[in-house]
Amino acid sequence: MKRAAFFVLVGLGTLLTLSFAEPVRASDVMPAVVEVPAVEGGLYHVDGLRTQVVFSVSCLSVSWYHGLFSGVSGSLQLDSAHPEQSHVALRLPVQSLTTTSGSVTETLWDEGWLDVRKYPDATFVSTQIVSDGLSQAKVAGRLTLHGVTRPVTLHVHFVGAGKNPMDHDYTVGFEAHGTIQRSAFGIRNAMAAVGDDVKLTLTGVFEKSPSGTIH
Repeated sequence: MKRAAFFVLVGLGTLLTLSFAEPVRASDVMPAVVEVPAVEGGLYHVDGLRTQVVFSVSCLSVSWYHGLFSGVSGSLQLDSAHPEQSHVALRLPVQSLTTTSGSVTETLWDEGWLDVRKYPDATFVSTQIVSDGLSQAKVAGRLTLHGVTRPVTLHVHFVGAGKNPMDHDYTVGFEAHGTIQRSAFGIRNAMAAVGDDVKLTLTGVFEKSPSGTIH
């Protein structure tokens, strides 16, 4: 059996909601097994409907405030035999941000915060993938946000793989976690009230089309 490759990112909060025919799941592997079942390698594209990015930030030091990004696009080059040679590139439309409050959402879009008119997209490109135990990996990459590029490391967990019964595309899913400092990306508004550390949770779902090409 080959070792499964692992995605960066971007997966977030939500697990796959679509049932797969005969799926491969990391939870199916007995503890004594040191490798997960074979997962198909090749070129994948992001399933934008099921890929999400959730952020959490301290609010007034008494609670965590959450928001959600969607509309992620990009690709995953998955090397099952040599996961360290895999590569992922993602693009996120910043104005896809939504929260439970319309006024808070619009404030975060503004110039003093994410400034979505000037910086409409955030991107992540992997630079290194290192196995970190059974079905786990550390994915290092470069995150560009608010016009600033910084190194970021994500801790990624392989969720599952299998053929999607609706469109018959082979699909793989990952969940990733990481923390960034918003001040490092030039977002320094209201530092006394809103925390600097921003926790990210990514649910990344990727489909491999029969032709093996991005669409």
